[in-house]
Amino acid sequence: MPHYIALLRGINVGGRTVRMDALRSVLTKAGLTDVETLIASGNVVFRSPSPSDVALEKKIEAALEQAFGFAVRTVVRSAAEMQKIAALEPFGTLGDGDTLHVGFLKAPPPKAGLAKVLALRDTNTDMKLQGRELYFKVTGRFSDSVAFRSPIEKLLGVPMTVRNANTVRKLAAKTAE
Repeated sequence: MPHYIALLRGINVGGRTVRMDALRSVLTKAGLTDVETLIASGNVVFRSPSPSDVALEKKIEAALEQAFGFAVRTVVRSAAEMQKIAALEPFGTLGDGDTLHVGFLKAPPPKAGLAKVLALRDTNTDMKLQGRELYFKVTGRFSDSVAFRSPIEKLLGVPMTVRNANTVRKLAAKTAE
């Protein structure tokens, strides 16, 4: 059975506290197997026979809303996709003080939305779209970047959740087969 990664948005922030053992239990009851969590910020590795990211997203979102009483936007990637994402260096070698972050989109963004977002690039923040991922190269702290301060998701018109490259690499390592 193939590995997948679910990236949950808004877990353990803004008063939405979810214990990882409770999260694993809910997802196991929803039919996922070998459920593991990484960092208490909504990163789940699991196995499922389903070949559809969209079906898995809907299944997970429904199970979490029923169990916890609030909507949890979910983005799912296969292990193979996560391996490619983790290996990609869209900006080449990063300089001192640069960090890489990945915005995982539920779907490719409309061209108009992407153009609005890319127009926000500045000397401290560069962005590139590759597939369903929007990569951010940030000089300094992510929380000080235009990517953090701007309504990127609203401008794109597509739901998104962001992870730093270190977390992405750890998730990819957990699914290496």
